[in-house]
Amino acid sequence: MPTECSRDLFGYEVVAGRQVVAGFDGGEVTSDAGALLLGAANRAIGLVRRLAGCFTDGRAPELVEHTVETMLMQRICGVALGYEDLVDHDELRHDPVLAAVAGKLAARRKDCAPLAGKSTLNRLEALRRIGLRHTQFARATCGTIRLKLLKIGAQVRKSVRRIKVAMASACPYQTGYHLAYLYLKRAAF
Repeated sequence: MPTECSRDLFGYEVVAGRQVVAGFDGGEVTSDAGALLLGAANRAIGLVRRLAGCFTDGRAPELVEHTVETMLMQRICGVALGYEDLVDHDELRHDPVLAAVAGKLAARRKDCAPLAGKSTLNRLEALRRIGLRHTQFARATCGTIRLKLLKIGAQVRKSVRRIKVAMASACPYQTGYHLAYLYLKRAAF
């Protein structure tokens, strides 16, 4: 059987009596379809919506292409999927599954992608420097911050009037945690 050839298809050897052809007609694809589980988890608990409520967005609403909530979901999913570096988002901003999970399939403006690029996300991440400036974590990667300031074992004690989160007294990053708390508390007022 002769191999079918066209400008759009590449013919290969016949295997078990079947023609093998390939072409660049797969449409939009992603290697991160598992992000749909992250989106489902977020919808179930509303984490990103509540987290976005902690930000004050001083931008002119009529000029906003990417909401804080969309950017947070994009960034959280990016880190969870192994894209810790912001430069990855110049490609990820076109990913159809990530766009669906972030809740934004299309941009309002023709010169924008559905999701934010590295420069826009960098401005969002500058906010972390408010809490981490003057600490050893001011320039730390997200992975370092996660491992040293967020993944802290603790015992939770509940009473009628209080919930006490007792973190391990042997935690080596107590000072950095304490400073971050103070800077964030000061910035909230």
